[in-house]
Amino acid sequence: RSRDIDSIVEEVRVLSQQGIREVTLLGQNVNSYRDTSQSGAFETQGYGADLSRGFSTIYRRKEGGRRFAELLHRVAQVDPEMRVRFTSPHPKDFPDELLYVIRDNANVCRNIHLPLQSGSTSCLERMRRGYSREAFLDLARHIRKVIPDVTFSTDVIAGFCGETEAEHADTVGVMREVGFDMAFMFAYSMRERTHAHRKFQDDVPADAKARRLQEIIDTFHATARKRNQRFVGTQGLVLYEGLTKRHARPFGSDDHGHKVFLNGSVLADLKPGDYVRVFIDSATSASLSATAIKKTTLSAYYQQFPQPEFGAA
Repeated sequence: RSRDIDSIVEEVRVLSQQGIREVTLLGQNVNSYRDTSQSGAFETQGYGADLSRGFSTIYRRKEGGRRFAELLHRVAQVDPEMRVRFTSPHPKDFPDELLYVIRDNANVCRNIHLPLQSGSTSCLERMRRGYSREAFLDLARHIRKVIPDVTFSTDVIAGFCGETEAEHADTVGVMREVGFDMAFMFAYSMRERTHAHRKFQDDVPADAKARRLQEIIDTFHATARKRNQRFVGTQGLVLYEGLTKRHARPFGSDDHGHKVFLNGSVLADLKPGDYVRVFIDSATSASLSATAIKKTTLSAYYQQFPQPEFGAA
């Protein structure tokens, strides 16, 4: 059951007053949010209620209520200096209205978690994911059309029940085609009291799972390294977080979900929670390194350096 929109917005307002500079809307399939309570402030009903194009659900679709697009929009309006993220979503619940909210609000981070799980339509059917390989690829293309500077993170499983070499190759192919910026990659492990536990056998040998997982990891790092190079030589906005625990390196995060390691004399004037304009010096598959140029605010930065021209649906 979803929390009502009024209480969430009020909590974010309190956090803003306390000086918090980033909040994450958290939930299982968070973008399936549906608030049916009586709201004293928010009367919109059904805005952003459609499924993503080409997606379905095994559950009965409930009508009415305030949806995630409405919640995200209201939270973003609380404080233009507070970044807003959300996790963990399901690909089926990315209607255009939600994409427009992300696109049109500078403080909503341009990173979307788009769980792939498998790039094989037949494997996705066994997982009961509610989409095909083609629908997932179409969704990724459509999101990039609407939000040109978006980055994607994902979840990928190697060796699900009955997975063939051809199905594994489909997964690797989707990873190459989409080009994910971050990924959580695992070998499949059977869990009790699940559909797979009741219907299938965990029949992919451990050595095959390990090999396939390594291929998935190698593919991710190759594509992510290449994609991150596009940031080198550009300016960006980083929310300073302090020093890393292991090596005491100054770092922060950008709008796209990257960890950014920082250097430069400006750091002496920064405290955690400050925004800083940076110049990106180098990139790996997992992080960026940058020179801090000037302390700034989120609003001031995007007035000077507007986000890429809005895409269209």
